[in-house]
Amino acid sequence: MKKILIDIASAIVDKPEEVVVNERMDADTLHLELSVAPDDMGKVIGKGGRIAKAIRTVMKASSTKNNQHVVVDIVEKNG
Repeated sequence: MKKILIDIASAIVDKPEEVVVNERMDADTLHLELSVAPDDMGKVIGKGGRIAKAIRTVMKASSTKNNQHVVVDIVEKNG
């Protein structure tokens, strides 16, 4: 799941080398935190959150075959 999110985000942003995904498991939920370069935040969120919603939809669809719930958070990069 992590690789899928990295591939999607890397295709959208100008600085794919700065795409970082942290994952943690909580019961039956996989939490993925997507972090990109500050200049690319607008690209992964999109106008009105459309891109972020689309990313979450794709991740949810790909997680159903594993009977897993996925939560994608887009976070600001530290530093």
